Amino acid sequence: MHLKSLTLRGFKSFASSTTLHLEPGITCVVGPNGSGKSNVVDAIAWVLGEQGAKALRGGTMSDVIFAGTPARPALGRAEVLLTIDNTDGALPIEYSEVTVGRLMFRSGESEYTINGTACRLLDIQELMSDSGIGRELHVVVGQGQLDAVLHARPEDRRSFIEEAAGVLKHRKRKEKALRKLEAMAANLTRLTDLSAELRRQLGPLGRQAEIARKAGVIQASLRDARLRLLADDLATARASVVTDAADEEALRARVARTERVLADGQRREAELEARLAEVVPQAAQAAETWYGLASVRERLRGSRSLAAERSRLLGAAEESRSGRDPDELEQEATAVREQELALTERLELDRETLEEVVARRGSLEEQVANEEKALLAAAKAASDHREGLARLAGRVDAARSRAASAEADIIRMTEALQAAHARDEETAGSRAALDTELARIETARQELGERHSEAVAVHEAASERLEALRDAERAAERDRASWQARREALELSLAPADGATALLRAAVESTSGSAASPPPSLSSLPSPPTGEPAASVGASADGNRGGRGGGKKRQGRSGRRGEAEAEIVVELPPLDSSIEIIGRLASFVTVAPGAQAAIAAALGPVADALLVGTSEDALAALRWLRGADAGRAALVAADSADVASSADAVRGADAADTADLGRGPGVAEPLPAGSLPALELVTVTDPRFDAAVRELLADAVVADDLDVAAQVLAGRPRATVVTRDGDVAGRRSAVGGSATPPSVLEVQTAADEADRGSLEALARREAAREELGPARAEVERARGAIDAVLAERHGADARHRALSEHLAQIERTRGTAAGEISRLERSRLAAEAARDQAYGALTELEAQLAASSAEPDVGERSPQQRDRLVAETSAVRAAEVEARLAVRTSEERARGLHGRADALMRSAANERAARAAAARRREVRERHAAAAAALAAAADTALDALERSLATAATERETAEAARRETEEALGTVREQVRGWATELTGLRDAAHREELARAEKRLRVETLEAKALEEHGVEADDLVAEFGPDVPVPPDEPDGEATPFDRAQQVERATRAEKQLTRLGKINPLALEEFAALQERAAFLSTQLEDLKSTRRDLLLVVDEVDARVREVFATAFADTAREFEIVFATLFPGGDGRLVLTDPDDMLTTGIEVEARPPGKKVKRLSLLSGGERSLTALALLLAIFRARPSPFYVLDEVEAALDDRNLGRLLNAIEGLREKSQLIIITHQKRTMEIADALYGVAMRGDGITTVISQRLRARASA
Repeated sequence: MHLKSLTLRGFKSFASSTTLHLEPGITCVVGPNGSGKSNVVDAIAWVLGEQGAKALRGGTMSDVIFAGTPARPALGRAEVLLTIDNTDGALPIEYSEVTVGRLMFRSGESEYTINGTACRLLDIQELMSDSGIGRELHVVVGQGQLDAVLHARPEDRRSFIEEAAGVLKHRKRKEKALRKLEAMAANLTRLTDLSAELRRQLGPLGRQAEIARKAGVIQASLRDARLRLLADDLATARASVVTDAADEEALRARVARTERVLADGQRREAELEARLAEVVPQAAQAAETWYGLASVRERLRGSRSLAAERSRLLGAAEESRSGRDPDELEQEATAVREQELALTERLELDRETLEEVVARRGSLEEQVANEEKALLAAAKAASDHREGLARLAGRVDAARSRAASAEADIIRMTEALQAAHARDEETAGSRAALDTELARIETARQELGERHSEAVAVHEAASERLEALRDAERAAERDRASWQARREALELSLAPADGATALLRAAVESTSGSAASPPPSLSSLPSPPTGEPAASVGASADGNRGGRGGGKKRQGRSGRRGEAEAEIVVELPPLDSSIEIIGRLASFVTVAPGAQAAIAAALGPVADALLVGTSEDALAALRWLRGADAGRAALVAADSADVASSADAVRGADAADTADLGRGPGVAEPLPAGSLPALELVTVTDPRFDAAVRELLADAVVADDLDVAAQVLAGRPRATVVTRDGDVAGRRSAVGGSATPPSVLEVQTAADEADRGSLEALARREAAREELGPARAEVERARGAIDAVLAERHGADARHRALSEHLAQIERTRGTAAGEISRLERSRLAAEAARDQAYGALTELEAQLAASSAEPDVGERSPQQRDRLVAETSAVRAAEVEARLAVRTSEERARGLHGRADALMRSAANERAARAAAARRREVRERHAAAAAALAAAADTALDALERSLATAATERETAEAARRETEEALGTVREQVRGWATELTGLRDAAHREELARAEKRLRVETLEAKALEEHGVEADDLVAEFGPDVPVPPDEPDGEATPFDRAQQVERATRAEKQLTRLGKINPLALEEFAALQERAAFLSTQLEDLKSTRRDLLLVVDEVDARVREVFATAFADTAREFEIVFATLFPGGDGRLVLTDPDDMLTTGIEVEARPPGKKVKRLSLLSGGERSLTALALLLAIFRARPSPFYVLDEVEAALDDRNLGRLLNAIEGLREKSQLIIITHQKRTMEIADALYGVAMRGDGITTVISQRLRARASA
């Protein structure tokens, strides 16, 4: 397997499509700086899935797309194709050549491909992982990555070896299993909750199911009663519809008869109106004649009165007067008379015009009324004719549609009936075979269930034992870690402080610097007892672990606080080597449990003391402390019980008391109960110091409490009594209380106890681990047995479910087919009857329509004549108004001039007569008086004749008025009759309309009842009446009862009683029976699923354990090989040097990191940071080459990794690289000529002024061979 070609399109500086054809061996890519050589490395890393923009020397991922130059615009996408030769089948894919591609657009979209097919990045990583090419891409070493390898964390260095060893897929498998476990935990909890919830629901739902069963029986009775009531309602409604049809015909006859009577009355009314129109003018003319004669009579009476009065006045004496000129008065009278004549003529003309206009207006109004009546009659006739035709056509269409629909229903039902018969026959043959197969599978399922139960019991027992062992192991590990942590915490407080620390350090320094071998005082220290590491603290150990003390510049008093603090050392003057410093007193003393505080209190300041050889050594050490200003210390001489301490620690007891106490408590009275000599609670681990310890505790007694201490002091007043709580009591003093800080002796005892607990826990852990292997094997065997049984059981269950569902489907199909056949047969019979009825009605209606269509069409009358007459009438009315105004105006002016001319003429005559001779005036007066008398006589004669004419006119007027009144009365009577007949006709029509609405409502009720029967009860209307009608007997409730006739009241009572029973049952869940069965099935299913989840969880845990074991095995082997190769490669690159790889935590091969130790020749340093730049590069290359050699990959890409090397080191590196040529393909970016010399092919990379990279190639091996 090797890289065959690399194609770049729009990637960084490769704007044009560029293909590099690669071959096995070493290929070098050369070129000037900035020409784009490293872009080839970036392209390989990018196409293999690199996700970090910084790793590709960019800020964002879009920086890999060609950004453009002044001569060429930017591109919108970048694409890289890497073709791999897979002839050897190294990649797990059935292709001899694999092309991996990556495409990215500037908008951010991207895609991966394998051989042109879109895929995921994970697919590419999994494809490459078996070849040692993982997501960390350790096979691509870019610029600056060498230092990153060295400065990486130990855990990161581990990833390089894991990737080369192909551990990545195992870790992914483990991560996938852990993710499934995490997701499964929620599902397991949910399933557990659901199972518990379902169990809680089954009880109430079972009760609901029982209530639903009872309700089903009651509802069946209620349904029967309601169906019978509904059938009775439907039969009654249908009978009412039939009865209303006869009533409708009678009502139509009454309407026709009333219409004929109304037409006769309207004709009589028209005749009377015409008669009235003749009589009214006659009566008006007679009244006008009578009024004219009466007016003349009144005028004659006035004239007669005036003549008589004039005759009387003329007979009286005349008075002299003077007035206007008679000629002027005559001229004015003539002018007035001419005006009056003209106005009279004008008035006559206006009156004639008014009469003509009034006559024209009356004529036109009569014509308009006649035209309106004609239009209404014509419109009504045409509308009635069209409406009749439309109704007939609609009824014909409806009848035709009903007939066609009935015919289609018959065809459809016949086809459906045939199909239902075919389905029923088809499903009838499959049931027997299914029943036999189901019985056989059920037997097999029972056997498998028993086997599964046995296997589960075995597995559960094995799992419980394995889990108990794991719990024991974890508990032991927790106890060990707890004891170890306690031990480490106690060790921190064991370090001596101040002067003791300075003495120990000075003693160690003087011992190590004085001679090759330590003096006897330090070398002869006793070894600690086996199994008690806490007591093995000697002088040198204390010196190494203790804190650094010392006067004004000492670091602190808390012992060891970390490696950083240990680096700070205060310079001390040398200690005389003749001074023997042995170690801590507490290191050689073991105290009985529970007595640590008491012994520490008895020892007092010397509990934390150092052991020295002699008292002279103690005094010399104090002098050294004071001179070095190194603090204070308590010292105990090993050759006596004398104690030297700081000035404030010297005892002040008198010599007599000291001598007396030196004899010990044994010489006094016996000790009371609850007290012991202190020496009985102490064991000295080294016999050389036994005497010193006995001297220190000779006068000490340990009491249980202060009361016992008081009893001891009462018998031994000179003794020093200490309680187990650490209180000290003497003859003259007492020290104690609460919150006493622990002494070194107490801490040392606690540390010893922690050591013992840790060893015990370690033994328990190892014992549990030894038993875990067989337990896991047993669980594995049990799990395999369960899986085998489950596989068979799941197969049997699947077959059983499939057959059961098939059988249920067959049963449902047969039941559906039977019901459908019965329903279709009834429906087809009903459809055939409806079809025959529809065709009969259609034939009758088509005949009626043909007859009506043959009748001549009554055309509608045009309204133009009426509109013209109306317009003309309006114009005439306007002319009438103008004529009346003109007449009124002329009359007013004539009245104003009437009589004025005569008055003027009379005034002139009078004036002329007045001016005549006085003699003639009397004659004139006499003549006038005679004339007036004659006029009065003539007036009387005319009045007599006029009275006779007036009587005749009055008779005529009364006759005409009587005729008018008689005609109006007759017309009023006829009009009243017409109104009555019209009202009656309207009432009949309204009644017909109401009855039509009532019939429609009844028909609608029938349809509603039929729809209700079909929709609510699923029963056809005819079937409902036939099966539940009032003429059908009611079957008995009891099987042995007798049927009874239908009684509506009983059925109502029956329905009411059933409703009350349902009400008493309360709220009913109609789906309770189905839900209860489904819930039981779901509960059983969830139980199975819960068991499956638990089984799957155990399987996943086993997978995780297997993966961990595999990772440990693979990594351990890979690390061993890499460490071996590292030593070889390091020796090659650094002749005479020493390098090795070290695990940070060898006990945990899953998480341990890797440290690199390198010592170039001639140097003692091991810190990598102290190496030169070239040495660091060579060390990093040694690590990478060791990985390459231990776990070879098909190819490696190195980008200027030798840039920091001199010529000699470069030669060594090239020799090592050439060793990889046979197993791997190498692509090296370089500037070194010697590197180019070992290449099999060269690629030259150049960049012209346009900023675009171009490539040329040269095959060196082929040229050399030529």
